[in-house]
Amino acid sequence: MHGPNGPGASALTALRATLEAREAALSPLAARENTSAGRERPEAPDPLRLAYQVDRDRIVHTRAFRRLKHKTQVFIAPDSDHVVTRMTHTIEVQQVARTIARALNLNEDLAEAAGVGHDLGHTPFGHAGEERLGELLPDGFRHNEQSLRIVERLENDGAGLNLMPETREAILKHSKERASVAAEAWGTASTLEGRIVKLADSIAYLNHDIQDAIRAGLIEVDALPSMALGRLGRTHTERIGALVTDCVVTSHATFEGAQPRIALSEPVLEATDALREFMFDRVYHHPSTLEAAARGQRVVEVLFQYYEAHPDDIPGWSLPDDPPWRRAADYVSGMTDGFAARRARALRLPD
Repeated sequence: MHGPNGPGASALTALRATLEAREAALSPLAARENTSAGRERPEAPDPLRLAYQVDRDRIVHTRAFRRLKHKTQVFIAPDSDHVVTRMTHTIEVQQVARTIARALNLNEDLAEAAGVGHDLGHTPFGHAGEERLGELLPDGFRHNEQSLRIVERLENDGAGLNLMPETREAILKHSKERASVAAEAWGTASTLEGRIVKLADSIAYLNHDIQDAIRAGLIEVDALPSMALGRLGRTHTERIGALVTDCVVTSHATFEGAQPRIALSEPVLEATDALREFMFDRVYHHPSTLEAAARGQRVVEVLFQYYEAHPDDIPGWSLPDDPPWRRAADYVSGMTDGFAARRARALRLPD
């Protein structure tokens, strides 16, 4: 391809103008490159991609993103190749977020970028690893904060990815409390696209976790809350369709008002929260799930303690000027499940 100043310069200028016009035609509520505060380190515009497309591509090409394929979602060391991993979960969140954003005429590039980046900071062994690392660190550990740290500090040999502020905010604020899929924990994203990713995360994990639990023999469809079956449907396809459609319809109805929201209707939110609570009681806290989680937590614990005491043994993925506990946390949290187990065995750590 000819460079920006070569024979193809006029064609690239025209293509760029087409992209900008397409973004300008989005809803007045959509995030836009030309109304953003921009990157912390100014960059020349890409001739073929708008800013949030660039963010998406930078995230997809990171080491942290590639490692998601070997990180656990819920079921640790599953026997089946069809069990959801952190990577497939991320792809599903991206897909749901894009569908909602497109239907609402919002910026699906931003929704997609935040979707692919939201779980980069997850530890090995799922939320169990996150909880144990949080108990070991002086300031705790939260995967959404680690995801932001990865894109801002750890990737690109410590230079970070220089993402747009809206992408970084959406990554940080995607988490929620157990009480409800609508609960707040780190505040509300300033963009509607960021709020879409937060809800898309819940829509994706609830439904694929149900599939995995059924395959594992932990639950049957008829055991799901009757309210959820009646309002959301019995199959994976029906539930996803009901939740996405309800989100689009309910959210769109607020767009003419003073406070546009990304939300579910009250009946659907009630059914979704009932489904979420059921999954905590019957799947996430099932004895077999907790037993596997405890083993994973022990691996995280002994690795963290070893590398905190031996920071010179950390081969990378940490900043040399950071204190040992921070370097150990960055390194261990970045490990895949299998790599963490192999390192614990190779170092002959206890248990």
